[in-house]
Amino acid sequence: MLQQKLAEKLTILNDRGIGMLTRIYNIKKACGDPKAKPSYLIDKNLESAVKFIVRKFPAIETRNNNQQLAQLQKEKSEILKNLALYYFTFVDVMEFKTVNFDLTKNYLDLVVTYITLMMLLSRIEERKAIIGLYNYAHEMTHGSSDREYPRLGQMIVDYENPLKKMMEEFVPHGKSLQDALVSLQMVYPRRNLSADQWRNAQLLSLISAPSTMLNPAQSDTMPCEYLSLDTMEKWIVFGFILCHAALNTDPAALSLWKLALQSSSCLCLFRDEVFHIHKAAEDLFVNIRGYNKRVNDIRECKESALSHAGSMHRERRKFLRSALKELATVLADQPGLLGPKALFVFMALSFARDEIIWLLRHNLSVCPEDESIIMSSFVNTMTSLSVKQDGDVFDFRGMRLDWFRLQAYTSVSKASLGLADHRELGKMMNTIIFHTKMADSLVEMLVETSDVSIFCFYSRAFEKMFQQCLELPSQSRYSISFPLLCTHFMSCTHELCPEEVSHTDLESVQNAPRGVQILSLCNMFLDEMAKQARNLITDICTEQCTLSDQLLPKHCAKTISQAVNKKSKKQTGKKGEPEREKPGVESMRKNRLLVTNLDKLHTALSELCFSINYVPNMMVWEHTFTPREYLTSHLEIRFTKSIVGMTMYNQATQEIAKPSELLTSVRAYMTVLQSIENYVQIDITRVFNNLMMSLSGKMYRLLQTYSHNSSAYLSYCLLLPLQKLVVDNVEVLTQMRTSFDKPDHMAALFKRLTSVDSVLKRMTIIGVILSFRSLAQEALRDVLSCHIPFLVSSVEDFKDHIPRETDMKVAMNVYELSSAAGLPCEIDPALVVALSSQKSENISPEEEYKIACLLMVFVAVSMPTLASNVMSQYSPAIEGHCNNIHCLAKAINQIAASLFTIHKGSIEDRLKEFLALASSSLLKIGQETDKSTTRNRESVYLLLDMVSESTPPLLKAPYAFYFHLITFIELAAIWRQLF
Repeated sequence: MLQQKLAEKLTILNDRGIGMLTRIYNIKKACGDPKAKPSYLIDKNLESAVKFIVRKFPAIETRNNNQQLAQLQKEKSEILKNLALYYFTFVDVMEFKTVNFDLTKNYLDLVVTYITLMMLLSRIEERKAIIGLYNYAHEMTHGSSDREYPRLGQMIVDYENPLKKMMEEFVPHGKSLQDALVSLQMVYPRRNLSADQWRNAQLLSLISAPSTMLNPAQSDTMPCEYLSLDTMEKWIVFGFILCHAALNTDPAALSLWKLALQSSSCLCLFRDEVFHIHKAAEDLFVNIRGYNKRVNDIRECKESALSHAGSMHRERRKFLRSALKELATVLADQPGLLGPKALFVFMALSFARDEIIWLLRHNLSVCPEDESIIMSSFVNTMTSLSVKQDGDVFDFRGMRLDWFRLQAYTSVSKASLGLADHRELGKMMNTIIFHTKMADSLVEMLVETSDVSIFCFYSRAFEKMFQQCLELPSQSRYSISFPLLCTHFMSCTHELCPEEVSHTDLESVQNAPRGVQILSLCNMFLDEMAKQARNLITDICTEQCTLSDQLLPKHCAKTISQAVNKKSKKQTGKKGEPEREKPGVESMRKNRLLVTNLDKLHTALSELCFSINYVPNMMVWEHTFTPREYLTSHLEIRFTKSIVGMTMYNQATQEIAKPSELLTSVRAYMTVLQSIENYVQIDITRVFNNLMMSLSGKMYRLLQTYSHNSSAYLSYCLLLPLQKLVVDNVEVLTQMRTSFDKPDHMAALFKRLTSVDSVLKRMTIIGVILSFRSLAQEALRDVLSCHIPFLVSSVEDFKDHIPRETDMKVAMNVYELSSAAGLPCEIDPALVVALSSQKSENISPEEEYKIACLLMVFVAVSMPTLASNVMSQYSPAIEGHCNNIHCLAKAINQIAASLFTIHKGSIEDRLKEFLALASSSLLKIGQETDKSTTRNRESVYLLLDMVSESTPPLLKAPYAFYFHLITFIELAAIWRQLF
């Protein structure tokens, strides 16, 4: 009954054996992966306990209070839960072993599965720890060991060397296994033929015998025709290891054994787990007495496999490629042949699969053990790479060193693997090594292939070459190569001579370090390039300024004169002067080959800027150089000097260029500089801003100097003469001061005044000077507001929030601060200081105060005379009067504020008094009938409004009242004339 069910049981056992292999394989992989390994095997707290269990395995002292095992008490429940799958997998292996021995000794597949299973189990290094931990936790939980543990533990111990143990077990069954294996003597040699033998037999060819093409392909041993060669080799190798006695008694067995050993270096155990045939067999037989001959057979077969197996399988693959192609072509054309020739198809598939599997197992067909380890390292390194680098830095130095080692191993005279015999390997590895250098040693490769650090020792020749390159416009675009070559110089140093590398103490080393010389050299190159570019830009700016100058209005006079003269000379018949070329003629070209100087400058500049813009920065001797910054720096300095030069200041004559002409030149310069951004990526706006910063400082100093000098000029040259004029007319002015409400009396007194025009002219000049200084302060305020807006706003807050009752000294300090920031002030501190220094010692303070009051009276009563001046007409185009009398408004307010601050009088009262006298005097114009006297009276009325606009806010209302009063009286007079 047992034999009747043998087929079914073997089928089930074989399938179960593959399943058991799968489970054992996964346990081995999990234990080999730190991420997947059971945590109890890597827990530092349990490390001593695990080692104790493994050392005592399979016996475990659970009853003694062992301190090493105390930690396991806390984890026993979790250990039972998490290690149960592992533990009972080992139990299943034990059960499989027991059934297989009784039923499958004559069935090779089951034998091989059994052998593979036990070998794979022995490769799980953590098997004792897992089983011991689980059993300890089981005993601590249930009070006794697991019932399967004694047998399982003994099996683990017995199968430390599984092949040796199974050799002992299979002794009683050796004859049955031998008979099964020897039955392959007709199948395996026919299956394991060379490519030449296949080719001579025209294997797999359907067209070799056309007459039998339609005959069905068949054989007495059809299943064996497509049986896997790998399967048969595992039967033979593993089977004769277990029944090794047959190798000494049966020549057919020995022949099969040697043929299998010559065909491969390793066999597949399961998936990617392999078995190295020769080393394992030799280790087993070397310890058996009388097996020296078998050990020599193994070594000879190993040499044969290493030297010939690779080429044999390579030729097979070559034959199969053409044979399969022919077979596929014929069957595609005649699919009806697929039925009778199905055996050929499956044979072809089996043969191809065998060769693919063999190639997959052997990375290298002829590879000794040491070389195999290195080759495996190559494969592991390359297969572990991924497209995503994940921030890791590649480092293939170890792989390259291994390739160096492999070359050393394979280049000696007695090397078992000769690299010269495997040129394809050398080609492939050289390609791989090159590409690894591209990933992690690119800088070293560049140094190796392009280093010219020798120039470090020929600095004079190096500098001369640079100058020659810079002088030729066609070569200047390559001038950046010289500072870039300085980056090579670091490679000429060596770690055994650190004094050459040192650059921390630059003054202490004269001959070395070379870093000082190299940095100086690189700096010189970049500086010279920037200077050359700056000079070219300056020349272009000069050309553009010349062209812009031709468009100035002053040059059109000659053109107009020539046109007029030409017309008159035509009438007289005389030959006229040659016409002057008009601006823009230089852009008209009759020939494309015609090149102007400006063209040459632009070409040279574009070439040089290409070089400057080639790299954003460079590292030389651990210093960073930025070529564009050199150009920016030089442009800032040159532009500043050029702006100063454009003013055309003549110290002898104290003359400067016209503002309009200066503006034209500045605009031409700025246009050229803005175009530089098309050549090189520099921030020209920054150049302009830095220029304005430097000019703002100059403007501030100029304004300070001008304020001091103008105030001194006002006090010395203008105000003192005015005071003398007031003294000359003191009696008349005193009477007029109190008679402004008596028109007739005022008219009589006015006729007695002298030097009226002189007073108005001097006051107008004072107003012009103060207005110009106000414009300069406004420009200063705009510049400072752009660069220090927060500071300017703070100063402005100080000025605008001075309480009326503040002490005048404190207020003057605030005004001085505000004036320095360019802010307008109600009281000019510079004017106050200048006027204070001019007090006369012969006049009492009361007398000085009276003169100041009468000066305001003198100006007020003199204003009507301005209406008779032709130049007093108001021009809306310039928003002022033609003779600058609109500047009187500023003069009146500033002089009044300064004088009455000095004399501690009421500024408001004095300005109100001035307003009353001026209004009374201006009202008199409306009663005049002489048109020459009143020709510009409306312009003078507007002057009063300008005075109102220039006054402090508290006085604007009274001014406006009087102005509107005058306007009302004027309208009333016109109304009376009409009706």
